[in-house]
Amino acid sequence: MIIQRDYGNSPAQHQSWMGIVDFLNKNARNIALGATFLVPLGLLHLFVLAEICIGLTDILFLAEMARTRQTGWAKQPWFIVTMLWWAWTLVCATPIPALGLITAGWVESFFQVLVIIRFIIFIVALQSWVLTTPRSRHILWMLIAFSILWIGLESWQQLLTGANIFGNRRFGDGALTGPFWKPRAGDLYGHLLFTALLPPLLAIFAKKYLHWRLAGAALLILGVVTSVLIGQRMGTAFTLLGLVSAAVFIPNLRKLAVGAVIMAGIILALTPIISPPTYGKLVGETSRQVNHYSQSPYGELETRAVVMGLQSPIHGWGYNGFRAFCPQDRFNVGLPAVNIPPTQLGLGACNLHPHNFYLQALSDAGFPGLILFILMNIFWLREMFKGIWGSNDAIRIGLFIGVLTFAWPIASTDEFPTLYLPGWLFLILGLGFAHTYMSVSVVSPELKNV
Repeated sequence: MIIQRDYGNSPAQHQSWMGIVDFLNKNARNIALGATFLVPLGLLHLFVLAEICIGLTDILFLAEMARTRQTGWAKQPWFIVTMLWWAWTLVCATPIPALGLITAGWVESFFQVLVIIRFIIFIVALQSWVLTTPRSRHILWMLIAFSILWIGLESWQQLLTGANIFGNRRFGDGALTGPFWKPRAGDLYGHLLFTALLPPLLAIFAKKYLHWRLAGAALLILGVVTSVLIGQRMGTAFTLLGLVSAAVFIPNLRKLAVGAVIMAGIILALTPIISPPTYGKLVGETSRQVNHYSQSPYGELETRAVVMGLQSPIHGWGYNGFRAFCPQDRFNVGLPAVNIPPTQLGLGACNLHPHNFYLQALSDAGFPGLILFILMNIFWLREMFKGIWGSNDAIRIGLFIGVLTFAWPIASTDEFPTLYLPGWLFLILGLGFAHTYMSVSVVSPELKNV
């Protein structure tokens, strides 16, 4: 007797599968929304959780778009430019021996660039599908704000008690690590401080009584001073950039911003007494590097990246090209035209990446990649800027400032794009674009049928 097994074609199993499909069709957005709400936690303390949630959101979004045949989101200018940057970077991660073009470990680099598309899809998914209700956008903003509050509280705990909640002490260079074990707190805090701070600050200042205004002033000063005491230079620079930007957008904050800068300066002057490691990091080390910037580690990295870009101006060296090829002797030449001497490995001329998004774009993909990267950031800021001038819309202005601090070219940065810090950029881009899409009075033609 031959027994035939049924591997899923029975009516009961077919009905079960149809039930699962029907459930996903009805609840896909809610599942993606729940996954999105977990992303801030993942970006803080569990990167694999953030990866899973981003990937799940992408899959559900693309499945929903395939089911409903909605493609208007793909016609947006910011999306097109972003895809062009990604496509060219992917091309440059592919070696073309016939043309003498080589890349670093190209199989690994190619697939690392290939999966960057998950971030692009995540942004557009948040914009046009996941965050289409005011409640969903407000909850995500609150989660981002709580993340910055968490970093601030843990930084103060570490400053006052010597250790954070996990028992970690200051990093070896004197910086406060907040809730982390290494100095991640300063840059992240500086990037997102005004995204979190502006809405409660303007709500407080909307009240007429003097004690509320004094509370608002204290809140702003506390936020800025916390950044100074964390003791990371770029984080403090991002905070000052955010403070200036907020004062430009919101005239009522200008006098208070000046007061916050004065208070931050006073605290900085007192750091030799209240926090000597902070003084050594922010003042001592900065002074030494500025006086001999071209021979400082950052100056060496930047010179090396420019030299690499000039030696392969069209194709670059591929993703991870800086990491793989930087130590080669042919890049030791310096920049004689601007009187910058040859770089030296002993001074820190090579690292995992150039520590600047724009120089990384140049070394990865040549001048075409750099131009597309610049355009991509301009289109992102342009989209975020729509309708916020003169609006006093605290959340949207704060999100714009957050993106601006990431796009600011004169900065030491992490590698792009990774979850480490840029993961937060993709999150606030999605939230900011969702606000733009839902706030404009007339839907632009490229967003029809989204």
